[in-house]
Amino acid sequence: MHRRTLLTALSTAPLTSWAAGTKLRVAVIGHTGRGNYGHGIDTMWKAIPATEIVAIADANAAGLQAELKTIGCSRGFTDYHIMLAEVRPDIVAIGPRHIDQHRDMMLAAIQNGAKGIYIEKPFVRSLAEADEVIAAAEKTGTKIAIAHRNRYHPVLPMVAKLIADGAIGRVFECRGRGKEDPRGGGLDMWVLGSHVMGSAIVLAGPAKACAANVYQNGRPITKSDVKEGDEGIGPLAGDEVHARFEMGNGLPFFFDSLKNARLRKPAYDDPASFGLQIFGNAGVIDLRMDQEPFAWIQKGGEARKPVLADKDLAKKVSSHEISGLDLVAAIQENRAPLCDAIHGRQIMEMISAVYESQRLNGQRVTLPLKTRVNPLTRL
Repeated sequence: MHRRTLLTALSTAPLTSWAAGTKLRVAVIGHTGRGNYGHGIDTMWKAIPATEIVAIADANAAGLQAELKTIGCSRGFTDYHIMLAEVRPDIVAIGPRHIDQHRDMMLAAIQNGAKGIYIEKPFVRSLAEADEVIAAAEKTGTKIAIAHRNRYHPVLPMVAKLIADGAIGRVFECRGRGKEDPRGGGLDMWVLGSHVMGSAIVLAGPAKACAANVYQNGRPITKSDVKEGDEGIGPLAGDEVHARFEMGNGLPFFFDSLKNARLRKPAYDDPASFGLQIFGNAGVIDLRMDQEPFAWIQKGGEARKPVLADKDLAKKVSSHEISGLDLVAAIQENRAPLCDAIHGRQIMEMISAVYESQRLNGQRVTLPLKTRVNPLTRL
């Protein structure tokens, strides 16, 4: 698809059947001081003509007043349960990055008739929570979309086609790394590695098995290393993660994250961290999470080149505009969003499998996991 055709389709397709009708009403949930409003989960709706923000909830009264002014909305609540019951919005935007709130917020939105939910990543704290939310949403038909922005990038299906067409020859493996900043290891895997794992699922299918090792200060983690993680993640351990997954199409996918392994600019302008590489016998495709260009290809001894370079498109991805448009279309067309709750659970299966394998001394474990609780609670 040419650039102009692609941008036109993204900006107009979801608006066709809503142009003559009422806009979808959006209620935003944030929590100032406890995850705030995520990465623009509140402001994204201004770029989507088919929606309008009608109410905001924030348990922090001062934060609520500031947000109302920022958004230009007059209706605010300090209790999101009251907001959802009174407003009965079409879409609920759940912004807090602290995910210990996600399960309750989603269930409340579903119970109050939301057609769609757009939620900051990571999804929820455990597979048990994911199972519960998915079951509730399936009963009501609520569409859940997760803010893994890279999943919505239009270049991703282009990369899949390049691989299928043999652009890099026979594919041998995929290798991904987290951002590897001071959060490196377990926290990095949860918060940023989830982007990398999600892209690997798109290109290689859901993981079928995992063997992994998790270390703290150079030794295998033990029960004494388990602490409450930042951002409401729950039990967390490890400053170094090494995992090998067997993906749905048979390819091995390796994921690694080491604390403070990422080199900073200007010492190194193109860090290998926070990306995914697909290796073939005739070339390499390199995905750079949250960067533009998002995907690069290098064949043989040739210089690498972008699969598509488009700054306008990158802005639409980073601002969540494309993912918001996709959720509107999913509601219209009664289909799953591109990054739906099932996809979110598949990512969580991979994260949980890393710790379950480590709990079993690096043993290979198959997915989906039998245990649905955080494996660190069973050390």
